[in-house]
Amino acid sequence: MNPIAFKIGPIPVYWYGITIVSAAIAGAWVAATEAKRRGLDPEEVWNGLIVALIMGIIGARLYHVFSSPMGGSVGWSYYRQNPLAILKIWEGGLGVYGAIVGGMIGVLLYCWVRKFKPLEWLDVGTPGLALAQVIGRWGNFVNQELYGPPTDLPWGIRIPMANRYLEHRELPPETRFHPVFLYESLWSLIGFALLMWIGRRFEDRLRKGDIFLLYLIWYPLGRFLIEFLRPDAWMLGSLAAAQVFALIAIALAILGIIYLHRRPLPAAEMGTLEEATEPDRISLSADSEDQERENETTPE
Repeated sequence: MNPIAFKIGPIPVYWYGITIVSAAIAGAWVAATEAKRRGLDPEEVWNGLIVALIMGIIGARLYHVFSSPMGGSVGWSYYRQNPLAILKIWEGGLGVYGAIVGGMIGVLLYCWVRKFKPLEWLDVGTPGLALAQVIGRWGNFVNQELYGPPTDLPWGIRIPMANRYLEHRELPPETRFHPVFLYESLWSLIGFALLMWIGRRFEDRLRKGDIFLLYLIWYPLGRFLIEFLRPDAWMLGSLAAAQVFALIAIALAILGIIYLHRRPLPAAEMGTLEEATEPDRISLSADSEDQERENETTPE
């Protein structure tokens, strides 16, 4: 597949870039919808998107640049000798964990400037982040990267010789490989659906920050399992670096949820429940007054 979608004069526009931008716009639209549902200003999502997106891309790129992947993939050993190549993000090379950390820093900075509650806005943006990953992973398909070992499964994909890891270049051209990018995209799609459902079904029980922390359990769990299929994994001992970071993220998220739920729900977060039950209290009060009047007029 040609990585260039079209050209504007001499300037090439890459499918990878189109995919990433489309993912960001779709994620921001979901976040804006969530903000409106929660009674927040959806325009703040679009204003903060620029900061979060810039910080997310910087974080994602730095994660990739300083990694040391296996299988002949490009990493720190290459970039330290070719520093200008760090700027060529259209050629691929964005680490999700770096994007999460960078994007989170961007949200925190925006909330700090605007005097917003950061946990509330992290919850607003989290489902959109999951959807963005669903779309963004297809950029790996465009670049013919992020694939796994050979497979006979019907959904296996063919990878051109030029894009294969060194260990796979001796295999026949018709060899099919696990589409690891697809597995992660589907995992993120399930996560997106779950987060949207949980955010509505259990709204009266959730604390600010719960949705974000649940994402920090769901995505790393899937990444931990999928990483076993990656021949290019950056290894830290017997585990891939992404698996180590996944375990750390899951542990911190569980501790965070325990911390948030160790005390009763704050009165400020119970406002919606009180407002929702107000008509019931009015109705009960009116019924009680009607009953009293009937008792006064009923002969003994």
